[in-house]
Amino acid sequence: MTDSPRKFDRVVEILEANRRDPARLIPVLQQVQDFYRYLPEEVLAFIATSMALPPSHVFGVATFYAHFTLIPKGKHVCKLCDGTACHVRGSQPILEALYKELKLSETKHTTDDMLFTVETVSCLGACGLAPVLVIDDKVYSNVNPEQAVNLVRGIKASAAEQ
Repeated sequence: MTDSPRKFDRVVEILEANRRDPARLIPVLQQVQDFYRYLPEEVLAFIATSMALPPSHVFGVATFYAHFTLIPKGKHVCKLCDGTACHVRGSQPILEALYKELKLSETKHTTDDMLFTVETVSCLGACGLAPVLVIDDKVYSNVNPEQAVNLVRGIKASAAEQ
């Protein structure tokens, strides 16, 4: 984040749209995360002060729900299902192929250029379509490692053109 005095402008807009209502903390956090792609610690403190909530409460909500993240994510988030059906039908080789293509690992989930984040999820609720890969909320079914890599390469190529 920049150190400009306007760095919280969008957060203020979100807070005002939600009337700084403490009962709207979760929607506020969702909107802030949509903007930043994660929840920066200094923004959580600002939200707490602005909503007259204890910082520990805001941080507690942000860390309780799996939807929220305090770690920056890439522009494109790839969620690979590793539930039972997807695992049995080959999600692990897909994950390995994505890691290799993007130079990621079990401990490094986001590319250095902040273009991609690869995550595994317990279940996407699409077992009949296994294995399932979701990229930026678009669902790809019956994916194999080659298809997954081609999807990522297509996104890389589009990004390079812009």
